[in-house]
Amino acid sequence: MVAPSAQTEIKSESASGARSFSLRQRFQLWLITWAGYLFLRLIGPTLRFTVVREPGCLSDGWYAPPSIWCFWHRCVIPAGYRFRGNNAAVMISRSFDGEYIARILSRLGFRPVRGSSSRGAVGALIGMRQELELGHLAAFTIDGPRGPIYVAKPGPILLAKKTGHSVNCLYIAVQRAWILNSWDRMIIPKPFSRACAYFSSPIHVPADATDEQMSALHQQMQETLERCRVEAEGTLGKIGGSSDRKPD
Repeated sequence: MVAPSAQTEIKSESASGARSFSLRQRFQLWLITWAGYLFLRLIGPTLRFTVVREPGCLSDGWYAPPSIWCFWHRCVIPAGYRFRGNNAAVMISRSFDGEYIARILSRLGFRPVRGSSSRGAVGALIGMRQELELGHLAAFTIDGPRGPIYVAKPGPILLAKKTGHSVNCLYIAVQRAWILNSWDRMIIPKPFSRACAYFSSPIHVPADATDEQMSALHQQMQETLERCRVEAEGTLGKIGGSSDRKPD
């Protein structure tokens, strides 16, 4: 994503860069896509969700487009199921991993916008802006596509400045889950687990925000994302049992 600067504009960038895949990769994509989709359709209905909203949170939580939402990459699986069929736009990288994630989310009723902080960032932000103008929600897995974990990119703050929509954060903690040995410690929920979806109060970004204000708002978003994670995990702890959290 682009650095948050008062002088930075979301300008046109080539939308080219669609990848071609070998026969082996195409088979892998087909297999992973359908396995992931079927897994979510089987496991998702067994999850028991608790929803927590901070004061001032959009009344219907995620289901209040157009708005900007962001969450940590590791909870993309439970989030993908929880907010399926919502026609939300999600920024997803152009990597091989991003390809099968995009295909799975498409089958769940999301609108993938391809690009990341390292490739196609400006073009992807233009795509997200267009989705907002169409009345759709725009969502970011904000420490992706390659981390570091729990370090937020500034894209949503810039998009909020240009569009006037608020930035909102969320996290979904899962009480019982498999944790992948990946950079993001990906959460894969176990059947019949409890989960907590925690929604933050909105962050408003003035259209005339200075560089200094943009930096402060980026830091506020970072802190809000972490608060959502801690509070979601804490809520599960109060309900009973341990959450998916592992020592950092």
